[in-house]
Amino acid sequence: MSARQRAPIDSDRSSLETDDRPVVRILGTHGVPANYGGFETAAEKVGLHLLAAGWRVIVYCQVDGSGEITYDEWHGLERVNVPVSVPGWRGTSLFDLKCVRHVSQFDDLCLVFGYNTGIFNTWQRLKGIPMVINMDGIEWSRSRWGFTRQAILYINERFSAAVGNHLIADHPAIEKYLWTRAPKRKVTMIAYGADEVLEADPAPVRALGLEPGGYLTLICRPIPENSILELVQGFSAKPRSQKLVILGNYDPQGDEYHRQVMEAASEDVLFVGAIFDPAIVQPLRFHSALYMHGHTVGGTNPSLVEALGAGNAVLAHDNVYNRWTAGAGQSYFTTADDVEAALDEILESPDRLAEMSGAARERYLSGLTWYQIGEQYRILLDRYLPKNVKKIRNGRR
Repeated sequence: MSARQRAPIDSDRSSLETDDRPVVRILGTHGVPANYGGFETAAEKVGLHLLAAGWRVIVYCQVDGSGEITYDEWHGLERVNVPVSVPGWRGTSLFDLKCVRHVSQFDDLCLVFGYNTGIFNTWQRLKGIPMVINMDGIEWSRSRWGFTRQAILYINERFSAAVGNHLIADHPAIEKYLWTRAPKRKVTMIAYGADEVLEADPAPVRALGLEPGGYLTLICRPIPENSILELVQGFSAKPRSQKLVILGNYDPQGDEYHRQVMEAASEDVLFVGAIFDPAIVQPLRFHSALYMHGHTVGGTNPSLVEALGAGNAVLAHDNVYNRWTAGAGQSYFTTADDVEAALDEILESPDRLAEMSGAARERYLSGLTWYQIGEQYRILLDRYLPKNVKKIRNGRR
């Protein structure tokens, strides 16, 4: 048997080139480079790790417009660019359907991020295409989606749990939840990773009128389940020597919750809008005296892991998700009064802040680096490579 053949990245399948590398196709994200959210970052980081480990990595990317699928590369990752002209979640569903139709032409291992494609993935399972699915958090339970989308997500979750060859949970609590959906042997816990930040230019911080170490950060979607109101109330209960910098788009005229948050804010709270540029966000994190994290649901939250990677002291909502992720060395709250009391203690003690910062870095290095996460993905995915690929890799041609 000759070396394994594969189609090139362009659409001309008549021209084949030999390639012995194991192949993985990544679906379920908006694609690479990451500029949208946590799953895109995971696809990018895990994809680059697998590429460096000798894999051929193909990532499906959503692009605006219409027409034919196109092919190109980014930093060695092969991109299948799927055009979609429909906006919103309906467009995302159409993109997912097109991806599944395309990927089903091949027998390559699929790594799927999220269970939005659960019903569609049934087609891959019927064709015998191996799939490892990262099941995200318990997305269907979030009230902000509304009944219709909750129902769609719930159904897709059940389908993904059934048709996936293996399921990934990003947190031990999510792993236990998935045991109610699939056999334990079919579930593996792999957390979310982050880059370590050991230094950062203070210029972007000063451009916002801030001084390194003179402010706290709060970076999240402005919705009630992220406890923003409690954090702002606790911080604003008295004058502070530090500022609180809040990232995100707030519309007090159109959103009642946003109005409540902004009305509760003291003059020491700064709303700087949504900032996605890593060249600004990373320095903001690194030079922050403390990171405030109010998420009440979900698994291993990307923003929290990124704070740990930057060595931030953390004040987080007290729940099983945050306590496992941030560890025992950080501080936790439930109410606005808890926030006020914690800040009174922490911000007046440089030693306490330094202790929490050191604990954050220790927790990050204990299993949340992208190299550690990437290796766990590689080991798991290797188990589900098609048998003919394993034979080639073992030299039995």
